[in-house]
Amino acid sequence: MPNESPDFNHLLVLPRLRIQNANAISSPLTWGFPSITAFTGLMHALQRRLGDQTPFEFRSVGVICHDLQAQVADQKHEISFNQTRNPVDKDGSTSAIVEEGRVHLDLTLVFGLRVAGMAHADPVALQQQARHMAEVLAGMRVAGGSVMPALSLSPRQTEPALLPWPLHYQLDEQARAWRRLSRRWLPGFALVARDELLASRLADLRAEAPEATLLDAWLDTAALTQRARRIKTPDDTEQIEWQIERPPGWIVPIPVGYAALSALHEAGAVARARDGGTSLRFVESVYSLGQWISPHRLRDATELMWWPDHDPATGLYRCRNAYRPPAPPPESAPTDLVDTLDDPDSPFHYV
Repeated sequence: MPNESPDFNHLLVLPRLRIQNANAISSPLTWGFPSITAFTGLMHALQRRLGDQTPFEFRSVGVICHDLQAQVADQKHEISFNQTRNPVDKDGSTSAIVEEGRVHLDLTLVFGLRVAGMAHADPVALQQQARHMAEVLAGMRVAGGSVMPALSLSPRQTEPALLPWPLHYQLDEQARAWRRLSRRWLPGFALVARDELLASRLADLRAEAPEATLLDAWLDTAALTQRARRIKTPDDTEQIEWQIERPPGWIVPIPVGYAALSALHEAGAVARARDGGTSLRFVESVYSLGQWISPHRLRDATELMWWPDHDPATGLYRCRNAYRPPAPPPESAPTDLVDTLDDPDSPFHYV
């Protein structure tokens, strides 16, 4: 059974990381933003870099994107990646160009940690630990990209933090603390899982075509669909108007892990393996749907986090997220803008 939620008692916040030339090709079928597996891999790599003596155990990671600049060229309605010229071979011939997609990112990374023996650590000691881990990560690759200094931001905006979480407060005080923390990441968008949208779209397709598959639902959701609509003009003539169907929210297709294609091979059994001391198996990508959502729309830190999960019975390696969409408003909910402004729980309420 998959784990339903991540297990952590501290948050490591690394705000406003500038990542240069990260990998923009996240899977064989998607591009634009690195796969979430790149950040869970970074989490494990940082754990190993810190060594066995560290009291921190990395359990999950959350990603907030503040800016994205894909390194592409748009010519004659065709988008292509900007490529680099590789050095010539030993015989002087031109090296083959392997297509690489690159993107510059401005990210905030939030790690969920299990910390042993530091439940009542001094805040100064926690801050020192946060700075040390930020320095270690600055020398690593993030989704294949290099960590660059944020020259245009103040030190306060880029200061890392290690916070006990959940806070030992009353629930209302803890909710206020989360709201203050999440609003520090604005403007920005957090990536969360929306697996239920894929199941819902599959049910809609099968109502019309019973042979529809999950792949059909995934492709249909990811596609840009235009439909024609007849409209009447003031002179009683009909015209055709094309409208783009956009699902509510910023829904995107994403890879979420891998599915096994073979049995688990013993270490050294496969020739030319990258790591001869680790067992391996052949896999293919697993896809789902995600959504970019403003961090202040999340109810708590758990909804932000992604964590790796493995099912030995099926050979499924995938990343999971505990985000749950809010319940639809009741029919009596105010629909007028004036009513919304008067609602004290509304984010637009004026005090």
